[in-house]
Amino acid sequence: MITTVLRRFLLDASKPATSINALYHQLAPAKNFRAPAMGCVRDLSKMTFEKKETSVEENKGSGDGGKADDQGNKGEQLIVSYWGVKPIKITKEDGTEWKWSCFRPWETYKADLTIDLKKHHVPSTLPDKLAYWMVKSLRWPTDLFFQRRYGCRAMMLETVAAVPGMVGGMLMHFKSLRRFEQSGGWIKALLEEAENERMHLMTFMEVAKPKWYERALVIAVQGVFFNAYLLGYLISPKFAHRMVGYLEEEAIHSYTEFLKELDNGNIENVPAPAIAIDYWRLEADATLRDVVMVVRADEAHHRDVNHYASDIHYQGHELKEAPAPIGYH
Repeated sequence: MITTVLRRFLLDASKPATSINALYHQLAPAKNFRAPAMGCVRDLSKMTFEKKETSVEENKGSGDGGKADDQGNKGEQLIVSYWGVKPIKITKEDGTEWKWSCFRPWETYKADLTIDLKKHHVPSTLPDKLAYWMVKSLRWPTDLFFQRRYGCRAMMLETVAAVPGMVGGMLMHFKSLRRFEQSGGWIKALLEEAENERMHLMTFMEVAKPKWYERALVIAVQGVFFNAYLLGYLISPKFAHRMVGYLEEEAIHSYTEFLKELDNGNIENVPAPAIAIDYWRLEADATLRDVVMVVRADEAHHRDVNHYASDIHYQGHELKEAPAPIGYH
């Protein structure tokens, strides 16, 4: 196209009206022109995500076709991508639209509330005693800082509890790659634990709004705990899993105290957040007490999984030798 325009320009060079400005105006209509791709080079304007805000002006004169393209999202920001990946519209069993993008309907479940909450691993070996007293020592500053603000306490607890599963799953993933071997499902089981703990956090964020200094504390604690647990897992996985087992025992105790405060009326038993109702398949009229009950049950299941993982190592085996309890919670 450019060659054709230049040829016309040279042929008409004798005409007074022809000039560089005229050439510019001749090229102007070709603003959407794109040069042929060289090798694997694409149109750079479409290689990255753009946000496009639909408006009334964009749909003027488009008739019914414009309305169809807009799909009722007038005024909303749409993600436009070269790759053509579009959001999937998901509905619930009753036909209503699924509104959560952080988890899907097939990831929801009903918590097993019949699990034994009083089970405890008595520390006998030196590593077990070290893990036990390390967790116990962390409880004192937590009690001092949060006292009876159990909503904020739960929020802080979940930011820490979501770390071990991610670290363990990540290290097992790398180990599987290095050794060209399966993990027995433990990568998925540990990452599933981390995701479940994160959903606890997303729930309590709706109940307890963290203050700026609590957010700063989360950043500091997460940074220290992540690196400490990573080092501990590299040195001794059986110690790391045992420590998490004791950490979950403390979580069960904290949520039991939370329930006592709710039952005594010291904490208002507000309606359950919508995210909790959908994630745990609670009743529509569920309350905060119902949420604490299912979260406590989840922690009891995580306690069992981590003590079990530690026992496997203590018996001289690797985790891959025992089928992982995927979906145990």
